[in-house]
Amino acid sequence: MKSLKKLVIKLVILPLLLLGLMASAQETANRFFYELTYKPKKDSARLDKVMTTLDIARDKSIYQDFTLPAQDSIIKTSVEEMEKTKTFKDISKMIKWPKFSYKIYKAYPAMTEMYVDRISRNLFAYEENIKFDWKILADKEKIGTYNTQKATTEFGGRQWTAWFSTDIPFQDGPYKFYGLPGLIVKIEDSEKNYSWLLSGNKTVKDWKEFTYAEEVNAKYGISNEKKTIAKEKFEKSYAAFKQDPMAEARTQIPQNMLSMKMPGSDLTIGEMLKNREKMLNDFFKSTDNPIEVVQTTEKKKK
Repeated sequence: MKSLKKLVIKLVILPLLLLGLMASAQETANRFFYELTYKPKKDSARLDKVMTTLDIARDKSIYQDFTLPAQDSIIKTSVEEMEKTKTFKDISKMIKWPKFSYKIYKAYPAMTEMYVDRISRNLFAYEENIKFDWKILADKEKIGTYNTQKATTEFGGRQWTAWFSTDIPFQDGPYKFYGLPGLIVKIEDSEKNYSWLLSGNKTVKDWKEFTYAEEVNAKYGISNEKKTIAKEKFEKSYAAFKQDPMAEARTQIPQNMLSMKMPGSDLTIGEMLKNREKMLNDFFKSTDNPIEVVQTTEKKKK
Protein backbone atom coordinates (compact mmCIF):
# COMPACT_ATOMS: atom_id res chain seq x y z
CA MET A 1 0.00 0.00 0.00
CA LYS A 2 2.81 2.37 0.89
CA SER A 3 4.62 1.67 -2.37
CA LEU A 4 1.38 2.30 -4.28
CA LYS A 5 0.93 5.61 -2.46
CA LYS A 6 4.48 6.64 -3.35
CA LEU A 7 3.84 5.72 -6.98
CA VAL A 8 0.72 7.91 -7.04
CA ILE A 9 2.74 10.82 -5.66
CA LYS A 10 5.40 10.35 -8.33
CA LEU A 11 3.00 9.89 -11.24
CA VAL A 12 0.32 12.44 -10.32
CA ILE A 13 1.29 14.89 -7.59
CA LEU A 14 4.85 15.70 -8.68
CA PRO A 15 3.96 16.37 -12.35
CA LEU A 16 1.18 18.67 -11.17
CA LEU A 17 3.61 20.55 -8.92
CA LEU A 18 6.13 20.86 -11.73
CA LEU A 19 3.42 22.08 -14.08
CA GLY A 20 2.45 24.69 -11.51
CA LEU A 21 6.03 25.87 -11.20
CA MET A 22 6.39 26.09 -14.96
CA ALA A 23 3.16 28.03 -15.26
CA SER A 24 4.15 30.46 -12.55
CA ALA A 25 7.52 31.05 -14.19
CA GLN A 26 5.87 32.06 -17.45
CA GLU A 27 4.33 35.51 -17.61
CA THR A 28 2.53 37.39 -20.34
CA ALA A 29 2.98 41.14 -20.71
CA ASN A 30 1.44 43.86 -22.84
CA ARG A 31 4.15 45.77 -24.71
CA PHE A 32 3.34 49.29 -25.89
CA PHE A 33 5.73 50.94 -28.37
CA TYR A 34 6.25 54.68 -28.04
CA GLU A 35 8.22 56.65 -30.61
CA LEU A 36 10.08 59.34 -28.72
CA THR A 37 10.99 62.50 -30.64
CA TYR A 38 13.30 64.69 -28.60
CA LYS A 39 15.76 67.56 -28.69
CA PRO A 40 19.09 66.24 -27.35
CA LYS A 41 20.90 69.59 -27.23
CA LYS A 42 19.58 72.78 -25.64
CA ASP A 43 21.32 75.08 -28.14
CA SER A 44 20.31 73.15 -31.26
CA ALA A 45 17.03 72.73 -33.13
CA ARG A 46 18.00 69.21 -34.20
CA LEU A 47 15.53 66.50 -33.24
CA ASP A 48 16.31 62.83 -32.71
CA LYS A 49 14.04 59.79 -32.57
CA VAL A 50 14.18 56.53 -30.66
CA MET A 51 11.76 53.68 -30.06
CA THR A 52 10.88 53.11 -26.43
CA THR A 53 8.63 50.53 -24.80
CA LEU A 54 6.32 50.23 -21.85
CA ASP A 55 5.92 46.60 -20.78
CA ILE A 56 2.90 46.12 -18.53
CA ALA A 57 3.11 42.87 -16.58
CA ARG A 58 1.02 41.46 -13.75
CA ASP A 59 2.41 43.53 -10.88
CA LYS A 60 4.54 46.20 -12.55
CA SER A 61 5.42 48.09 -15.68
CA ILE A 62 8.87 48.74 -17.13
CA TYR A 63 9.72 51.64 -19.45
CA GLN A 64 12.99 51.66 -21.41
CA ASP A 65 14.80 52.53 -24.61
CA PHE A 66 14.10 49.57 -26.91
CA THR A 67 17.27 49.89 -29.02
CA LEU A 68 19.25 47.10 -27.30
CA PRO A 69 16.35 44.71 -26.58
CA ALA A 70 15.44 44.89 -30.28
CA GLN A 71 18.89 43.46 -31.09
CA ASP A 72 18.78 40.60 -28.59
CA SER A 73 18.95 37.92 -31.29
CA ILE A 74 22.08 39.48 -32.85
CA ILE A 75 23.75 39.68 -29.44
CA LYS A 76 22.74 36.10 -28.63
CA THR A 77 24.26 34.77 -31.87
CA SER A 78 27.53 36.65 -31.28
CA VAL A 79 27.87 35.61 -27.64
CA GLU A 80 27.16 31.96 -28.42
CA GLU A 81 29.80 32.06 -31.16
CA MET A 82 32.36 33.55 -28.76
CA GLU A 83 31.58 30.95 -26.13
CA LYS A 84 31.89 28.17 -28.68
CA THR A 85 35.14 29.36 -30.31
CA LYS A 86 36.67 30.85 -27.11
CA THR A 87 37.55 34.00 -29.06
CA PHE A 88 36.68 37.66 -28.48
CA LYS A 89 34.43 39.59 -30.83
CA ASP A 90 33.85 43.31 -30.36
CA ILE A 91 30.04 43.37 -30.40
CA SER A 92 30.01 47.14 -29.92
CA LYS A 93 30.88 47.55 -33.62
CA MET A 94 27.97 45.36 -34.71
CA ILE A 95 25.06 46.88 -32.85
CA LYS A 96 23.35 50.20 -32.39
CA TRP A 97 23.66 51.63 -28.90
CA PRO A 98 20.73 53.11 -26.95
CA LYS A 99 20.10 56.81 -26.50
CA PHE A 100 18.98 56.27 -22.89
CA SER A 101 20.35 53.62 -20.54
CA TYR A 102 17.90 53.88 -17.63
CA LYS A 103 14.73 51.91 -16.92
CA ILE A 104 11.70 53.06 -14.97
CA TYR A 105 9.70 50.57 -12.93
CA LYS A 106 6.22 51.28 -11.61
CA ALA A 107 4.97 48.86 -8.95
CA TYR A 108 1.25 48.06 -9.17
CA PRO A 109 -1.09 49.02 -7.58
CA ALA A 110 0.78 51.58 -5.41
CA MET A 111 2.55 53.05 -8.49
CA THR A 112 5.74 53.61 -6.52
CA GLU A 113 8.35 54.42 -9.13
CA MET A 114 11.90 53.16 -9.31
CA TYR A 115 14.52 54.78 -11.56
CA VAL A 116 17.22 52.24 -12.41
CA ASP A 117 20.55 52.68 -14.17
CA ARG A 118 23.98 51.11 -14.16
CA ILE A 119 26.88 52.96 -12.58
CA SER A 120 30.00 51.17 -13.77
CA ARG A 121 29.34 47.45 -13.12
CA ASN A 122 26.60 47.95 -10.54
CA LEU A 123 22.88 48.47 -10.95
CA PHE A 124 21.57 51.24 -8.71
CA ALA A 125 18.06 52.57 -8.17
CA TYR A 126 16.16 55.25 -6.33
CA GLU A 127 12.47 55.28 -5.49
CA GLU A 128 9.94 58.08 -5.90
CA ASN A 129 6.31 58.60 -4.94
CA ILE A 130 5.21 61.01 -7.65
CA LYS A 131 1.64 62.32 -7.64
CA PHE A 132 0.70 64.04 -10.88
CA ASP A 133 -1.80 66.90 -10.64
CA TRP A 134 -3.70 66.19 -13.87
CA LYS A 135 -6.28 68.59 -15.24
CA ILE A 136 -8.60 66.62 -17.51
CA LEU A 137 -10.13 68.79 -20.24
CA ALA A 138 -13.15 68.33 -22.49
CA ASP A 139 -11.08 68.29 -25.71
CA LYS A 140 -11.16 65.00 -27.61
CA GLU A 141 -9.13 63.85 -30.59
CA LYS A 142 -8.64 60.78 -32.74
CA ILE A 143 -4.96 59.78 -32.70
CA GLY A 144 -4.35 56.86 -35.03
CA THR A 145 -7.00 54.31 -34.12
CA TYR A 146 -7.42 55.62 -30.59
CA ASN A 147 -10.18 57.88 -29.23
CA THR A 148 -8.37 60.19 -26.83
CA GLN A 149 -9.03 63.00 -24.39
CA LYS A 150 -6.76 65.87 -23.37
CA ALA A 151 -5.12 66.42 -19.99
CA THR A 152 -2.39 68.74 -18.73
CA THR A 153 0.08 68.74 -15.86
CA GLU A 154 3.34 70.25 -14.68
CA PHE A 155 6.31 68.00 -14.00
CA GLY A 156 10.05 68.41 -13.77
CA GLY A 157 9.94 72.11 -14.60
CA ARG A 158 7.97 71.63 -17.82
CA GLN A 159 4.33 71.98 -18.83
CA TRP A 160 2.94 68.76 -20.34
CA THR A 161 -0.07 68.00 -22.53
CA ALA A 162 -1.25 64.39 -22.70
CA TRP A 163 -3.87 62.58 -24.72
CA PHE A 164 -5.17 59.41 -23.07
CA SER A 165 -7.57 56.68 -24.17
CA THR A 166 -10.06 54.96 -21.90
CA ASP A 167 -10.27 52.26 -24.60
CA ILE A 168 -6.98 50.92 -23.16
CA PRO A 169 -7.62 50.13 -19.48
CA PHE A 170 -4.17 50.88 -18.09
CA GLN A 171 -3.59 54.03 -16.03
CA ASP A 172 0.02 54.20 -17.15
CA GLY A 173 2.22 55.85 -19.74
CA PRO A 174 5.79 56.37 -20.97
CA TYR A 175 8.63 57.53 -18.74
CA LYS A 176 7.35 58.39 -15.23
CA PHE A 177 3.89 59.49 -16.37
CA TYR A 178 0.75 57.74 -15.09
CA GLY A 179 -2.51 58.42 -13.29
CA LEU A 180 -5.03 59.16 -16.05
CA PRO A 181 -8.18 57.03 -16.53
CA GLY A 182 -6.66 55.22 -19.50
CA LEU A 183 -3.33 54.67 -21.24
CA ILE A 184 -1.42 57.76 -22.39
CA VAL A 185 -1.35 57.72 -26.20
CA LYS A 186 0.59 60.95 -26.69
CA ILE A 187 2.39 63.33 -24.34
CA GLU A 188 4.71 66.27 -24.99
CA ASP A 189 6.01 69.34 -23.22
CA SER A 190 4.95 72.84 -24.26
CA GLU A 191 8.24 73.53 -26.08
CA LYS A 192 8.28 70.10 -27.76
CA ASN A 193 11.61 69.09 -26.27
CA TYR A 194 10.17 65.61 -25.63
CA SER A 195 7.20 64.02 -27.35
CA TRP A 196 6.04 60.40 -27.04
CA LEU A 197 3.53 58.87 -29.45
CA LEU A 198 2.05 55.40 -29.10
CA SER A 199 2.89 53.62 -32.35
CA GLY A 200 1.90 50.00 -31.70
CA ASN A 201 1.45 47.22 -29.20
CA LYS A 202 1.78 43.46 -28.89
CA THR A 203 1.35 40.66 -26.39
CA VAL A 204 4.64 39.16 -25.24
CA LYS A 205 4.29 35.55 -24.15
CA ASP A 206 6.92 34.10 -21.81
CA TRP A 207 7.86 37.68 -20.92
CA LYS A 208 11.04 38.19 -18.93
CA GLU A 209 12.15 41.22 -16.98
CA PHE A 210 15.69 41.02 -18.37
CA THR A 211 16.95 40.72 -21.93
CA TYR A 212 19.35 38.02 -23.11
CA ALA A 213 22.21 40.56 -22.99
CA GLU A 214 21.42 41.36 -19.35
CA GLU A 215 21.25 37.67 -18.48
CA VAL A 216 24.65 37.11 -20.09
CA ASN A 217 26.08 40.04 -18.12
CA ALA A 218 24.83 38.41 -14.92
CA LYS A 219 26.40 35.12 -15.99
CA TYR A 220 29.79 36.82 -16.27
CA GLY A 221 29.62 38.78 -13.03
CA ILE A 222 27.75 41.99 -13.91
CA SER A 223 24.79 41.57 -11.60
CA ASN A 224 21.22 42.59 -12.41
CA GLU A 225 20.38 42.88 -8.74
CA LYS A 226 19.24 46.43 -8.02
CA LYS A 227 20.72 48.30 -5.06
CA THR A 228 18.28 50.99 -3.89
CA ILE A 229 19.88 54.16 -2.55
CA ALA A 230 18.73 57.72 -1.84
CA LYS A 231 18.08 59.82 -4.93
CA GLU A 232 20.67 62.42 -3.90
CA LYS A 233 23.33 59.74 -3.49
CA PHE A 234 22.39 58.19 -6.83
CA GLU A 235 22.72 61.51 -8.65
CA LYS A 236 26.06 62.26 -7.00
CA SER A 237 27.43 58.82 -7.90
CA TYR A 238 26.13 59.05 -11.45
CA ALA A 239 27.71 62.50 -11.91
CA ALA A 240 31.08 61.09 -10.78
CA PHE A 241 30.64 58.14 -13.17
CA LYS A 242 30.03 60.55 -16.07
CA GLN A 243 33.22 62.44 -15.22
CA ASP A 244 35.36 59.28 -15.24
CA PRO A 245 33.42 56.24 -16.49
CA MET A 246 36.38 53.86 -16.29
CA ALA A 247 37.58 54.78 -12.80
CA GLU A 248 36.40 51.54 -11.20
CA ALA A 249 37.73 49.37 -14.05
CA ARG A 250 41.20 50.85 -13.73
CA THR A 251 41.39 49.83 -10.07
CA GLN A 252 40.35 46.26 -10.84
CA ILE A 253 42.63 45.44 -13.78
CA PRO A 254 46.37 45.08 -13.00
CA GLN A 255 48.68 47.27 -15.09
CA ASN A 256 50.55 44.27 -16.52
CA MET A 257 47.31 42.91 -18.02
CA LEU A 258 46.61 45.98 -20.16
CA SER A 259 49.03 44.84 -22.90
CA MET A 260 47.59 41.32 -23.03
CA LYS A 261 45.58 40.40 -26.11
CA MET A 262 41.91 39.49 -25.90
CA PRO A 263 41.43 35.77 -26.74
CA GLY A 264 41.46 35.28 -30.51
CA SER A 265 41.86 39.02 -31.16
CA ASP A 266 44.55 41.58 -31.95
CA LEU A 267 42.86 43.96 -29.53
CA THR A 268 44.59 44.35 -26.16
CA ILE A 269 42.71 44.71 -22.88
CA GLY A 270 44.00 48.27 -22.64
CA GLU A 271 42.67 49.10 -26.12
CA MET A 272 39.33 47.53 -25.27
CA LEU A 273 39.07 49.71 -22.16
CA LYS A 274 39.91 52.84 -24.19
CA ASN A 275 37.22 51.94 -26.73
CA ARG A 276 34.75 51.46 -23.91
CA GLU A 277 35.73 54.79 -22.36
CA LYS A 278 35.25 56.63 -25.66
CA MET A 279 31.87 54.99 -26.20
CA LEU A 280 30.68 56.06 -22.73
CA ASN A 281 32.02 59.59 -23.09
CA ASP A 282 30.28 59.96 -26.45
CA PHE A 283 27.08 58.63 -24.87
CA PHE A 284 27.18 61.14 -22.00
CA LYS A 285 28.01 64.07 -24.31
CA SER A 286 25.20 63.25 -26.75
CA THR A 287 22.58 65.11 -24.72
CA ASP A 288 22.47 68.05 -22.32
CA ASN A 289 18.71 68.61 -22.39
CA PRO A 290 17.15 66.45 -19.67
CA ILE A 291 13.45 65.59 -19.46
CA GLU A 292 13.33 67.04 -15.94
CA VAL A 293 14.97 70.46 -15.88
CA VAL A 294 14.28 70.89 -12.16
CA GLN A 295 14.12 68.34 -9.39
CA THR A 296 10.70 66.91 -8.74
CA THR A 297 9.32 67.42 -5.27
CA GLU A 298 7.86 64.14 -4.11
CA LYS A 299 4.49 64.10 -2.46
CA LYS A 300 4.86 61.46 0.18
CA LYS A 301 2.01 59.20 1.16
CA LYS A 302 0.69 59.85 4.64
